[in-house]
Amino acid sequence: MNYRKILFSYLLCITFSSCCTSFGDCNDDFIDTGSRYEPIFLNRLDFEKSIQLKTSLAIGTSGKIYVKDKLLFINELHKGFHVYDNSDPTNPKAINFLEAPGSTDLAVRGNIIYINQATDLIAINYNSETNTALLTKRIPNTFPPLTSPDGFEAYAIPENTVVVDWKLKN
Repeated sequence: MNYRKILFSYLLCITFSSCCTSFGDCNDDFIDTGSRYEPIFLNRLDFEKSIQLKTSLAIGTSGKIYVKDKLLFINELHKGFHVYDNSDPTNPKAINFLEAPGSTDLAVRGNIIYINQATDLIAINYNSETNTALLTKRIPNTFPPLTSPDGFEAYAIPENTVVVDWKLKN
């Protein structure tokens, strides 16, 4: 009976000691997420003003692809969307780049493009004939913050900032 109590106490101590992240020094200031990446933040005001229609760019890190009528949208992961004229699918022509930091996905209905831009859902009225894009609605904090490529969440996010991307730690 005494042996079981000692064994149970020993296992309990080992279990609770493993809760500390820095080998027994349970300092609350030390937080190791284990991620190989660090978050890239953007000030909330700059983030909300960041939607821009630019000249076409070369595709770097592509994400999802979306086709609507004669348009082809290719996500540049966490940066925006390449817009192509897809009238001839064998030879798409680059039209422009819709910059939207933190973006990962879109949907189109009519002329309205719905984008999940980091934590926000935005609606953009896009007109390919006049080459214009007008932000018509923003619903902040619709989505959770972006996670790192290896699946970790950002910690200690400064107030009034948004995680728009992740970069490999040095």
